[in-house]
Amino acid sequence: MDPSLAQHAAQLIWQLAQQPVGALDQLILDPTPTPSLPSLFHVGPLASATIGVQALAAAQIWQARTGRSQTVTVEQRQALAMFRSERYLRVNGETVDQDLSPLFGYYPVANGQWVQLHTNFAHHRDGVLRLLGCEPNREAVAAALAGWSAQQLETRLAEAGLAGSAIRSESQWQRHAHAGALAGLPLFEIERIGDAPPEAIGRELSPSAPPSAPPSAPLSGVRVLDLSRVIAAPVAARTLAQHGADVLAIGAEHLANVLPFVIDTGRGKRSAFIDLRDTAGQQSLLSLVRDSDVFIQAYRPGSLANKGFSPQALARVRPGLVYVTLSAFGHVGPWAWRRGFDSLVQSATGIAHAEGEAAGLNGPGKLPCQALDHATGYLAAFGAMVALQRRAQEGGSWLVRVSLAQTARWLQGLGRVVDGHELPDLTDDEVAPWLQTQDSAFGRVTAIAPAEQMSETPPAFNLPPAPAGTHAAAWLVA
Repeated sequence: MDPSLAQHAAQLIWQLAQQPVGALDQLILDPTPTPSLPSLFHVGPLASATIGVQALAAAQIWQARTGRSQTVTVEQRQALAMFRSERYLRVNGETVDQDLSPLFGYYPVANGQWVQLHTNFAHHRDGVLRLLGCEPNREAVAAALAGWSAQQLETRLAEAGLAGSAIRSESQWQRHAHAGALAGLPLFEIERIGDAPPEAIGRELSPSAPPSAPPSAPLSGVRVLDLSRVIAAPVAARTLAQHGADVLAIGAEHLANVLPFVIDTGRGKRSAFIDLRDTAGQQSLLSLVRDSDVFIQAYRPGSLANKGFSPQALARVRPGLVYVTLSAFGHVGPWAWRRGFDSLVQSATGIAHAEGEAAGLNGPGKLPCQALDHATGYLAAFGAMVALQRRAQEGGSWLVRVSLAQTARWLQGLGRVVDGHELPDLTDDEVAPWLQTQDSAFGRVTAIAPAEQMSETPPAFNLPPAPAGTHAAAWLVA
């Protein structure tokens, strides 16, 4: 294991965001070098670097608000446990059923090719069954798929608004038109999209705190709207919450979700329902936007814009807003509009093919954690905090763009781990010291604590997770 790779990766992220290079002296990654997880890819350095830079951004905000500096330390194995946070979730000592579809997964198709179907949402599952015209069991789906070419099926699924991918090799992906479009993009983008006066970061939310009271955490008083589900963008909002932000997750009763992810990524947040299909719901969200600082969304590109919630439109409603958008395949190229999930991006970009070959499998493999989701979530949180700093220094409204596919491209560019599949997996005994427990409406929730150690402002989830729609769609009173 090369401990310098994580530091090098963190440096690249930090410099891409044009942050002060000297601040990197406050970041210590894996002080006692530890191995990554079983994988061909450098998921350990990816975890350490992305968790480390967002924590350092929070430390920089703390220093700007209080004048006090601090050190940030990230141990790689603990960072990897946080990259699998949903795996260690327990409620009252029991695992929480993800209610996964048995149709989800890899299938062989014509000419020795493979495809992946993502059917964990009921409407995606039902759409696949309609397209294939078969019974709802894995054997029937496999038989129906046998005559399809991988690319033909992938195209038909996308045209129907469903979720699936052909399994490509990395070289096949590099020749794809969308890979060419992404090649011109940086890992993430932080762009000024409007004018606004400089604005201090945060407001204290305690009614008893005097106006001159110091902040209690780096992001105390920062208001965040979280319009996202599943893993990546909810991780971004959860990360802002652990640094003190008031995070309000906005969902709706008709939107599908996965209970373990609701619990795991809901730590530190409040949760409300707003139905954006009607005018009243749209007006309710706009009212919240007017008093917000950060707006995070992970809908398919264009979906919210069609309802009047584009970055530019919301920057006019709330000058000074930081708008964070997270997508599967980025905002340019022929696949920019496609739905996608971590595993589908692994399949499309060649990661699944490479992992399968390295592990000696007769078919695709996968990363040992949802590394694209978690890394992209931490990058989104990092981008939001950098944008808040820029707003404080120079004003403006800001747009942060990240995507799973851009993160995949960066991970692939970090190189390969020789005999990576021989590395040790995390054990229960190893993970146990990193677990924390909270009482919640779900029961007694045990989950992974934040991985970063911060000498002045230890990150914490000050609110337990709550069932979706528990709270009012309103901000806490300042």
